[in-house]
Amino acid sequence: MVSRVLIANRGEIALRILRACRTLGIEAVVAYSEADRESLAPMLADEAICIGPADAKRSYLSAPALISAALVTGCDSIHPGYGFLSEDDAFADAVRAHELTFIGPSAHVLERFASKEETRRLLAAHGLPTIPGSGLLLDEAQALEEAERVGYPVLVKPSAGGGGKGMRMVRSARELAAVLPICRSEARAAFGDDSLYLERWLQDNRHVEIQVAVDRFGHGVHLWERDCSVQRRHQKILEESPSPAMTVAGRRELAETAIQAVVAAGYENVGTLEFLVDADGNAYFIEINCRIQVEHPITEMLTGIDLVALQIRIASGEPLGFNQADVPQRGHAIEFRINAEDPEHDFRPGAGTIERFNAPGGPGVRFDSHAYQGYEVPPFYDSLLGKLIVWGPTREAAIARGRAALQELVIEGVVTNVQIHRALLDSEPFLDGKFTTNLLDRVGSAAFLAAEQRA
Repeated sequence: MVSRVLIANRGEIALRILRACRTLGIEAVVAYSEADRESLAPMLADEAICIGPADAKRSYLSAPALISAALVTGCDSIHPGYGFLSEDDAFADAVRAHELTFIGPSAHVLERFASKEETRRLLAAHGLPTIPGSGLLLDEAQALEEAERVGYPVLVKPSAGGGGKGMRMVRSARELAAVLPICRSEARAAFGDDSLYLERWLQDNRHVEIQVAVDRFGHGVHLWERDCSVQRRHQKILEESPSPAMTVAGRRELAETAIQAVVAAGYENVGTLEFLVDADGNAYFIEINCRIQVEHPITEMLTGIDLVALQIRIASGEPLGFNQADVPQRGHAIEFRINAEDPEHDFRPGAGTIERFNAPGGPGVRFDSHAYQGYEVPPFYDSLLGKLIVWGPTREAAIARGRAALQELVIEGVVTNVQIHRALLDSEPFLDGKFTTNLLDRVGSAAFLAAEQRA
């Protein structure tokens, strides 16, 4: 087992990793930028070290700064969290070259799964159904030809990353020609790689993902599914598990197919396979995330398994220590992403000082956050302030607990998206479980809020 971990991330995930280290009896050093000096994780860590200015390229995205910080503070491992360098095979290789343990998939596994387009072909060969699409797009002429073959509308996607950056849905050749340079520019800026490919657009789809864990001995389990269909422009807002759109038999079949495919393809450590489910219930693999997910707590609430501790143990060379039969799926859990954003003004991000702060509590309620009263929200990073996770024996009970927890949550001084979550829990499509990924984009967030307030 590793003994001293450098946490190479910020915000709530840095604090989450710190807590997992504490439960394992491992020392934790938090690497922070100058903008995050007063965040909770550096304040609570066994040791904290500044790695550079607010600019992420000179701090959280600087491999030399992070590796130097690990060596200077006597760490034997680095946990990258999510985002930043978490799926960067060159960083993982550099960590190993300095005789440090990278807590995540090995460099060769990250390299194998780095390209979304190549990963689709790899896992399709191992039995996963995929959406009809193209290979990597070399130029505009090939893109137009491939789009005609696949059939409009098509989704332009970056091969090197996710989160909606560099992604566009287009309905015609004219639209495709117009957005290709924009998508390439966004992908290059976000991921350092402007490779694009096409997928056929599935209208009225659900977004469902399967959590997996595989040790280095090839023993793997799935930890069931999460439904991430509440989105805005491909950005997840709310997640829940189990998916209200899937049958017991359907989720079991999808989960078993997913874990068999990734084990056969040589995956290692914790990961998530993402699928789109069409109106007929057919699931299509779209990508794999070789890291911990933002929404991992709902899986922890249902299974009782600490996924971050599991990452650390697998990276340390330990076997899983449990089998598929040992992974329960108890009750229902929902996660609300609490962001410093204004839903009434196109989710415009905000910054400033939190003047009042109260985290909800009680049975079945968890709030993961690096913020506190008096905390200065920096304008340099993503807008996530925290994650509210609720559990109940049924979906109805979890929704009721979510309403109570959102009412109890107080964050004043910066604008937040709490009102969109309250509106979602009162909206008929969400309560019926019959929503799709276009629930908010179809009418716009401001119109959605207004409609729910009138109701």
